[in-house]
Amino acid sequence: MNKTVLRIEHLTKTYAKTKRAVDDLSLDVCAGDIYGFIGQNGAGKTTTLRAVTGILPFDSGRIEIDGISVQDDPVACKSMIAYIPDNPDLYDYLTGIQYLNYIGDIFGVEKEIRRERIEKYAEMFRIKGDLGSLIGAYSHGMKQKLAIISALLHAPKLMILDEPFVGLDPEAAFKIKQVFREMCENGSAIFFSTHVLDVAEKLCNKIAIIKNGKLIACGDIESVRGNESLEDVFMEVLESHEK
Repeated sequence: MNKTVLRIEHLTKTYAKTKRAVDDLSLDVCAGDIYGFIGQNGAGKTTTLRAVTGILPFDSGRIEIDGISVQDDPVACKSMIAYIPDNPDLYDYLTGIQYLNYIGDIFGVEKEIRRERIEKYAEMFRIKGDLGSLIGAYSHGMKQKLAIISALLHAPKLMILDEPFVGLDPEAAFKIKQVFREMCENGSAIFFSTHVLDVAEKLCNKIAIIKNGKLIACGDIESVRGNESLEDVFMEVLESHEK
């Protein structure tokens, strides 16, 4: 059995003392997993991801990255993960290469390794010629590509992404799927939210479905899906849990 990279146990998060955004959620993401986190808007996906990254405090439960508690040692946990939100907030007055070197410095990536990875991924995502330009002049898609490259610099054990394919052109989306698979072959894990069911069905080996903060289905995609399409299963599961 592959090692557990992310463990979420009984996670609960409430907003304004009344709105329970995540309700007693538990799941494990193991090395080699490409794990899709599926749900409607407002289901609790982003809240869960932000809690995992240590950005958002939570009411109760436990989150561990590679056996280390996010609450007990947040710095150690953050050194092992990379997080890309749905709308990356980058520094508009830095050039692309300045930003990548800044991130490389934060994670202590050796200069030669950093150079090789920047060159590899900048060529892959076709923005090598734009790294000398200010980020403020980048399109939304270019900013997303830069955020992805920055997340790959320290070869994270766990990559967490919120709707990673929104705004990417088809070629870039294809390339990031290749990168996901390559990372997982090397022992890392991917945990990402999406509402694009076709992507999850073709890419993921595991999925979790969340509704109104509650986990209502999870596991190997084949066992969750059975003989149906993921879209059919998703709709059936939602309807069976209507209040």
